Amino acid sequence: MPAARSPLARLRKLCLALPEAHEVEAWGEPTFRVKNKLFAMHASAGTHHGDGREGVWIKSAHVTQDMLVRADPRRYFVPPYVGKSGWVGAYIDRGADWEIVDDLLRDAYRLTAPKKLVAALDAPPPAKSRTTAKSRTTAKSRAPAKSSRPARSAAPAKQRRNLRK
Repeated sequence: MPAARSPLARLRKLCLALPEAHEVEAWGEPTFRVKNKLFAMHASAGTHHGDGREGVWIKSAHVTQDMLVRADPRRYFVPPYVGKSGWVGAYIDRGADWEIVDDLLRDAYRLTAPKKLVAALDAPPPAKSRTTAKSRTTAKSRAPAKSSRPARSAAPAKQRRNLRK
């Protein structure tokens, strides 16, 4: 049976799987960022950040924070410093629901990342090609598809502009 991974190792794997996410140590703790903007922070049990339990602070909306803390205060908490901005804390030391933590991290990433990276995160994975040698040969022998765009005039660009006026 393989050794159990530490909660920090699991957290790191989830965060660094996101497009262009990177880890930076700050305030003595690993923080996870995209384009150097913070979306999650590990909180060790032995520091004042963890309040005696290992956790992660995750960027979120106030409504998400409120819902989680009210629904299950044994798993979720309002972290110091950033809690007033809507961030939610999740304990990851005992019985963490890693699927929910993953969803929260992805939401935090979406709140933080540029639109292009969010689009890359939400894009469906590329389909696996199932072409066979026969279908590749058939595809090569087909005539190229005709373009739906009208053919460009052979006239220089300056003349084409004058024609549009």
